[in-house]
Amino acid sequence: MTSARQPRRQGQPRQHRVVVLALDGCIPFELGIPQRIFGRAAGPGGRKLYEVVTCSIRPPGPVQTDADFAVLVGQGPEALATADTVVIPASYELGPVFEEGRLTPGLAAALGHLRPGTRLVSICTGGYVLAAAGFLDGRRATTHWSHAEHFQRMFPAIEVDADVLFIDDGDVLTSAGVAAGIDLCLHIVRRDHGAAVANDVARRTVVPPHRDGGQAQYIQRPVPEPQLATTSAARAWALDRLHEPIQLRDLAGQESMSVRTFTRRFREEVGVSPGQWLTQQRVQRARQLLESTDLPMDHVARDAGFGTAQSMRQHLLSALGVSPTVYRRTFRDTATA
Repeated sequence: MTSARQPRRQGQPRQHRVVVLALDGCIPFELGIPQRIFGRAAGPGGRKLYEVVTCSIRPPGPVQTDADFAVLVGQGPEALATADTVVIPASYELGPVFEEGRLTPGLAAALGHLRPGTRLVSICTGGYVLAAAGFLDGRRATTHWSHAEHFQRMFPAIEVDADVLFIDDGDVLTSAGVAAGIDLCLHIVRRDHGAAVANDVARRTVVPPHRDGGQAQYIQRPVPEPQLATTSAARAWALDRLHEPIQLRDLAGQESMSVRTFTRRFREEVGVSPGQWLTQQRVQRARQLLESTDLPMDHVARDAGFGTAQSMRQHLLSALGVSPTVYRRTFRDTATA
């Protein structure tokens, strides 16, 4: 089966091509994440924004998963040469890649098809492949927390951060294990096409639309113990009042907790401090307003809870690396393309 692109109609924008590399021992859940997220992203009129194909390092044929079944992959390694983005999900059979930090000849030959400038993405232990190929040298990267120490020992040239869900280093992005792959793929959709498109994909997938990459991988109490008070009511209360000043004591008061108890419980449940979470929610609110309205910057800043346009600018620059004006221009242009 050929890996050539499907012809497109004249005047139709070209889809961004995502090629998923299926390795022996791959985990079916993680292998399916890119198709589920990128494959559901749509622009105006329902136009698909991504084309997602799966390939292996061998000619088309079966690839054994870590479950009791194989998947039939219709593309060989040549498909990697056609990719705008390559995603490498986790595998439990990486052999010398995991044990010695070196690529097998077949994997090295497959990666040799990559074009310069291709965006590279790993999910969980897929990061070992990027590391063994040298793509992570001198960069920050993450992987599943249970492998982080081994990952650091095997690849000392990498700055390994086991305390985050994913790391966006521009053209190379790495994620922690399992569901963090969903967070990373949604982040990429958000980066490429804005919050509205990513939120629509998240709704269709029935997952939270945004978990910040800096959130902790391992949350002590993701599911409350029976009859144990949680902070969910305070979060819902805050989301309805992002445009207002919100103090920590106000949040704690919603749960009838002391500030100290609330702060500890909040971090255990959410993975970040209440202040960090509030800032994340306000950044998301600002992004949505910038994408979907023509409101003046001062108005957007007030509605998002930043108070002033200058404060909003500082927070967006810190979180996104661009100013509100650039963000609006980028994603309003994308929405009308």
